[in-house]
Amino acid sequence: MATEIKLPRLGQGMESGTVVRWLKQEGDRVEKGEPLYEVDTEKVTQEVEADASGVLLKISVDEGEVPVGQTVAVIGEEGEEVPEAEPEAEPQVDEQPEEEGSRAPARDEERERGREAEAAVETAPAEAPAPTTADGRVKASPLARRIARERGIDLAQLHGTGPDGRIVAEDVERAEAAPTPAPAPLAVTGEPEVEQLTSIRKTIARRLTKAWEAPVFQISMSADMTRAQELRERLVELTREGETKPTISDLITKASAAALLRHPQVNAHYENETLTRFPTANVGMAVATDRGLVVPVIRSAERLTLAEIAAARADLVERARNAKLQQTDLEDGTFTVSNLGMYGIEQFIAVLNPPQVAILAIGAIEEKPVVVDGDFDVKPMMSLTLTADHRALDGSVAAEFLGTVRSFLEEPGLAL
Repeated sequence: MATEIKLPRLGQGMESGTVVRWLKQEGDRVEKGEPLYEVDTEKVTQEVEADASGVLLKISVDEGEVPVGQTVAVIGEEGEEVPEAEPEAEPQVDEQPEEEGSRAPARDEERERGREAEAAVETAPAEAPAPTTADGRVKASPLARRIARERGIDLAQLHGTGPDGRIVAEDVERAEAAPTPAPAPLAVTGEPEVEQLTSIRKTIARRLTKAWEAPVFQISMSADMTRAQELRERLVELTREGETKPTISDLITKASAAALLRHPQVNAHYENETLTRFPTANVGMAVATDRGLVVPVIRSAERLTLAEIAAARADLVERARNAKLQQTDLEDGTFTVSNLGMYGIEQFIAVLNPPQVAILAIGAIEEKPVVVDGDFDVKPMMSLTLTADHRALDGSVAAEFLGTVRSFLEEPGLAL
């Protein structure tokens, strides 16, 4: 009997997702647990596995946004009749413009084709431009929009080869490969570019807005990184071929995890006037990707060796930048480290990552003059800036925690 494949709930609070790409085509053989398609949620783009084995009889949703629980495909035996989808109640439609990647509510197919045909007759110019939605936006897949943004291609100038003239990724790539005519001299359009927020940027905006509602304070210290750099160089020398070389960021993760166990008040969440303290340090790393900032988590970092932390960090960063993170990679963080030192930033303030009660901002390591026993010396110094939620932490507790992190960095053996 044919099995309907429905969009699963991939994380707490998920109500919908955007089907980005199918990894199988209709007629292909599929095994249960095999990656079937990619879906874009508010936080990540991840592969979804097949719920059953058989032949992919029908793809019900080629791409676009669908609610959790809606059928996106049917798997059964070859030649088996595909059950007709039950008509869904047509929702009330407001006047708000359609969000990027969304699909129109399910309607009777003939009626829909008729409406589109009427619209085409009324609006067709001598040279048909790219088809647009009701609010004037060009019809294009989410992936096509993303590629066009990255490569500076105007979707309105393309002709789509997808269903109903929809622009797909191949159309954008084909346009980029075509020779570009020289621009006319002094041609100035003056038109502003309007870009709709992607799901992940909407999530970032919502979470940062929530973060600014918290009464936070910041404190800073500088750490002498002489010993930390010496340890890192020694560990690199001992790293075997094929293993990941530890970085200063890995040392910071280890030092932070060890300090969190000594100061459990900082290893906590604040929600609904309730504090939850955790027995293990799940340290999140702020990672910049072309889709926005994500914070994958290294779980129980206090129990891991530096080599294990380095391997976990390399895996998470690579998958983050290739849009291969799973929802579980982003969950259960108890503390976050944000490092902009590699960009030459000397010091900055990181925004709180609710419901966590603290976040640590790391600056660049710089040679600076310091006073040692009454004499000037030059040391590799690094700034540490802690942003803390005052509802959960007092200044003294935050200061003691930051001091412990500094101690562990200046004498790394204390944290190992």
